[in-house]
Amino acid sequence: MVQIKTRSICVFLVSLLVSETTQEPGICFYGEEAWTQAKDYFTQPSTCHEGRPIDCNDIPDKCNSGVYKVFPNQTQGFDVYCKMDLDEGHWTVFQRRENGYVDFYRGWNDYKSGFGNPKHEFWLGNDNLHSLTSQDNYEMRIDLTDFEGNMAFAKYNFFAIGDESSKFKLSANGYHGTAGNSLEHHNGHGFSTKDRDNDNYNGQCALNYLGAWWFNKCVTADLNGQYF
Repeated sequence: MVQIKTRSICVFLVSLLVSETTQEPGICFYGEEAWTQAKDYFTQPSTCHEGRPIDCNDIPDKCNSGVYKVFPNQTQGFDVYCKMDLDEGHWTVFQRRENGYVDFYRGWNDYKSGFGNPKHEFWLGNDNLHSLTSQDNYEMRIDLTDFEGNMAFAKYNFFAIGDESSKFKLSANGYHGTAGNSLEHHNGHGFSTKDRDNDNYNGQCALNYLGAWWFNKCVTADLNGQYF
């Protein structure tokens, strides 16, 4: 899981589907978890889904973890998963992998716009990440769990993603945690996918490692790589 906050961002995550009918605005819940989603939504204070929050830091403390719509930098808004019960809460999750069901070996446009379901496995989208991290100073937290249940984390006091003209350049500084500073090798580099090679390797890291990341030569971290 990867997430950010203030503001805060994080890699990890989940999603409710908020929609409008032709009659009146409403909340729609789909799939096997519809009852759980509906119960979580309607047992929260009504103020949890009001206003125009710019990220999860604007969600009231009394609200549960879940999917909320945010409106950074005057955008039309998009759904994010807010992790309210981790490390003082208010983390905006932008990536989560849990079982390998979602294909992360995708091209530039998919990573630009985002894919998956924030309730399960997903990538928020590089355009959305830039909108979030360009509006304030953010820290980032990465939480990792192996198949034996061992856990580790990495936090960065500063995290930002550039716009597409910068190749969604990564800035991540001020590491502390237990997982090791694996982003140090990737800091300052553009994003690469299988159809857009922006690394500093004479081959192509995204093809070699079956993923997409801020590759240098090639990896000390690749959280979007092949799921084992």
